[in-house]
Amino acid sequence: MITVKTVGDMKSLVRRWKNEGKTVGLVPTMGFLHEGHLSLVRDSKKRADVTVVSIFVNPIQFGPKEDFKKYPRDLEKDSAYLKEGGADCLFYPDAADIYPAGYRTYVAVHGLQDRLCGKSRPGHFQGVATVVLKLFNIVSPDFAFFGAKDAQQVLIIKRMAADLNLHVDVVTCPIVREPDGLALSSRNTYLSPDERIAALVLSRSLAAAEKLIAAGERDAAKVIAGMKSVIGSEPLARIDYVDAVDAVGLEPVAEIRGDVLIALAVFIGSTRLIDNIRVIV
Repeated sequence: MITVKTVGDMKSLVRRWKNEGKTVGLVPTMGFLHEGHLSLVRDSKKRADVTVVSIFVNPIQFGPKEDFKKYPRDLEKDSAYLKEGGADCLFYPDAADIYPAGYRTYVAVHGLQDRLCGKSRPGHFQGVATVVLKLFNIVSPDFAFFGAKDAQQVLIIKRMAADLNLHVDVVTCPIVREPDGLALSSRNTYLSPDERIAALVLSRSLAAAEKLIAAGERDAAKVIAGMKSVIGSEPLARIDYVDAVDAVGLEPVAEIRGDVLIALAVFIGSTRLIDNIRVIV
């Protein structure tokens, strides 16, 4: 596996691959990798000739009171993990190379970035869209792979790619869960043993929503109320949001009909976790 540190070197390597007629898959990450990330690498290897994994803890997607400084980092472990997983290239740039002195250009996807997680994390998705566009321009991928756990992020990136006529196929990959149902996340490492158990309330509440919908419930408010009841039974949990929205435009829905995203963000102690399900009825 090749490790590349600079934007210039990454672009040169991509030009060589393209001249050889190779297709490129990109898996953008913030590191501290887990099985969910490796599932994206495996999907990339099925579609593309070469797979690039970027590790970059993006400062502009963190708010002033968020966890940028303490976000978990372990490059040595991540690098070994990627070699084992079959990645062809690790792109690990410095922030100063991505955002050089005088940088002042940002990407906004209006109508999508200020809902759900965007309400409580203002500016977050502007930071995400900006860095992803930069990575697309640097790596020139034919395919880019993102996990469905970050459903709003994927929708925003797909909208950006379509609106800006980017030549990249943005691929959504399934959520990877622990055997007990907890969605994999780098932030799970923040959880104490008691909080780790409490965090199961997220997947339990989504299971309760699925059960209600399978039984014929179509009133979104009642489905949300049922989920909040499950979450409210856990003393360590604090709800940020629980919503049922149109899976394309993220508009709130009153009725569970068509393609609906049921998403939530919950604080377990001081750790904010997200999860979702997508239902088509």
